[in-house]
Amino acid sequence: MTFIPNRRFKRDYDRIFKKDPVAANVFLLMCELADEKGQVTFSEPAEVEIQHLLMARFDDLRAYQLPGGPKR
Repeated sequence: MTFIPNRRFKRDYDRIFKKDPVAANVFLLMCELADEKGQVTFSEPAEVEIQHLLMARFDDLRAYQLPGGPKR
């Protein structure tokens, strides 16, 4: 299942991004990993796996990751 961000997600992402870009990208990653019930499961300790997934998914953790750029 592919994650397609809706308008509400984009607003939430933008609000979080203004305060903390890394937190916004963790939020995006968790949404991409969630199943249909909104649950995310990890095989190894969550902190370690999240760190590995963040490094694999994003080139720059502080960069805006949604298409179209940040809303001004």
